[in-house]
Amino acid sequence: MFTNKDIKYRSVFVINCIEKRNLRVSAGELLLEDVEANKTLTKLPFQKILALFVIGHITITTALIDKCTKYGIPLVVMKPNFRPVFFFSITAEANYLLRKKQYEYEKKDLTIPKVLVENKIQNQIALLEKTRLKTEPITNAIAKCEQILKTLPNTSEYDAVMGLEGKAAKLFFNAYFEPFGWKARLPRTKADPINSTLDIGYTILFNYIEAFTRLFGFDPYRGVYHQLWFKRKSLICDLIEPFRCIIDRQVRKALNLGQCKISDFNLIKGEYILKRDLNDDYSKMFYETLIAYKTDVFKYVQSYYRCFMQNKDSSQYPRFLI
Repeated sequence: MFTNKDIKYRSVFVINCIEKRNLRVSAGELLLEDVEANKTLTKLPFQKILALFVIGHITITTALIDKCTKYGIPLVVMKPNFRPVFFFSITAEANYLLRKKQYEYEKKDLTIPKVLVENKIQNQIALLEKTRLKTEPITNAIAKCEQILKTLPNTSEYDAVMGLEGKAAKLFFNAYFEPFGWKARLPRTKADPINSTLDIGYTILFNYIEAFTRLFGFDPYRGVYHQLWFKRKSLICDLIEPFRCIIDRQVRKALNLGQCKISDFNLIKGEYILKRDLNDDYSKMFYETLIAYKTDVFKYVQSYYRCFMQNKDSSQYPRFLI
């Protein structure tokens, strides 16, 4: 397993292979090459790589997999639309005691889920407060979300917890993005540029959290809050909840600065699709934001792992506060 020192001195690398580029291993280093120009763009020593994210179409060689295995590097390959198509990591897959605990976890136990939901709502309130605006939607949302936090500890039914989370999310989105003509949160429908941008950010966040989670040997498909569905990585769905605020804040900031705008998207069959030549800009924006929190994410997952393995009280589980 990685240590705090590894996290400090190793970096997350994001490589855009949408253009004609190639990854090659040579003399113990990872080379990014421009195929058309026949030249090396950059060299990355494997000892310095914490995780490797590749956007676009590349060829994965046995040499690359061998080096990722040797140095414990999660490798994530995504389509140009940021959807993952390949995830490789065997850093701690032999941690069978952890996975045994995961599958023995009582699905009716809401103690850890409440911690996750509470943390998420706390960060939503913090973002609303950080706008420093006193508009009616924002003050109303803060007050009602604070009331939800008071109700949450006494909630004993799963559907009720889900309902409180959904109510808080609706209040938050309606107030936080109200200046930008917000209508509703419609995941994966790409109904408008803001929803499409949030989806891109959340997808990148999902892959980012999964890379750290796999460092400890978790089974990503077995969560404590989100239901088990075929091919659904429920644990990652759980653990991204406290960190969604990072994406929310970045999207609002980008909208304010004009970095995200409707002209960045093509409207195709009722869906707003990011123009391919802007993929690099959007991925860079989100990854640079997340990389700034790499130590926070690692320590959070590390603490979650220790609490889970040692059956600690829910009050000792980690919180991420933005």
